[in-house]
Amino acid sequence: MYEYIIGKVTFISPYYIVVETNGIGYQISVGNPYRYSGKTDQQIKIYVHQVIREDAHSLYGFGDLDEKQLFLKLISVSGIGPKSGLAIMASEDHGGLINAIESEDAAYLTKFPGVGKKTAQQMVLDLKGKLGELETSEAAVEAMAKTPSNQAMNHSLTEALEALSALGYSDKEIKRITPKLEELGNLQTDEYLRNALKFMMKR
Repeated sequence: MYEYIIGKVTFISPYYIVVETNGIGYQISVGNPYRYSGKTDQQIKIYVHQVIREDAHSLYGFGDLDEKQLFLKLISVSGIGPKSGLAIMASEDHGGLINAIESEDAAYLTKFPGVGKKTAQQMVLDLKGKLGELETSEAAVEAMAKTPSNQAMNHSLTEALEALSALGYSDKEIKRITPKLEELGNLQTDEYLRNALKFMMKR
């Protein structure tokens, strides 16, 4: 079982990144691929969890060990698979997630894609009181350049919307927040995506 991979980011898509090490490119699914935009062709350390199924061997990646441990807690809940767990992790407001579980705030939890009322209640039942050792970590959040061109902005916004779709948000949900994102001005893809996820949680 892999614990982490150290290598260079060689490709970024709305669904995954590719990290190359020792001549092998590993396709790693991450909640927000564009957080690594500033790290293209640079060496990173990414914690991974491998899921083996009959039809696929998949790697899920995290910026630090706390993120990985939180993900493992989430997928231990009945009704939450790796894709749903990754979508929940994408918001990066892990403190808010933990607080919602501890305060039994099912309404907050159902705002995540793929989480209905039953699953939210199961999250509270299974995880309440078991997440105290996990701290919200900002160490993996990378600082991005602030002044892309208008063309780059349009491309960045398109990438962010594609990433939202990859996380499981519906076209209707995405269209609802698109005007809000357009009002933010010139941002990098990662910044658009982070703001989009915040807007999603403010329904």
